[in-house]
Amino acid sequence: MQGRTNARLAAVQALYQMEATGVGVEGVIDEFRKHRLGGEIEGNLLHDADDDFFADLVRGVVRAQLKIDPLIQRNLADKWTLARLDATVRAILRTAAYELFHRRELSPRAVIDEYLEIANAFFDVEERKFVNALLDAVWRERRDEDAGKRPRPKAKRT
Repeated sequence: MQGRTNARLAAVQALYQMEATGVGVEGVIDEFRKHRLGGEIEGNLLHDADDDFFADLVRGVVRAQLKIDPLIQRNLADKWTLARLDATVRAILRTAAYELFHRRELSPRAVIDEYLEIANAFFDVEERKFVNALLDAVWRERRDEDAGKRPRPKAKRT
């Protein structure tokens, strides 16, 4: 299980790096495979990262981003945009959303817990609560989709 945990952390870091530097998906996967997996990121040893799972996460997020981003956006508070979020938060939310919708063999609660731990490594309690609330909303949308329901319209706040 530690191999998947480390792969998730590496995927979040790789997506952040892609956004910060503009490097492409295959370039960042190659760099992580050659120089980071087997090393250390933010004090976490990645020697036992699940390499295939890591690559699937990074490629999957990029491939599904046009569906993932609107999913996250519609669960943000009014007047908030995905672009306003911290880049690491965006990477965490995108990767978790990808897993929740595209890796359905995994337990949604376990996936959310894993990404909350990643958020905890980077942020204070408030950001972790924010990530938790967003991921719970994404999970509800997945459950609704599984039940054949349409996504809920955002409630108007006055």
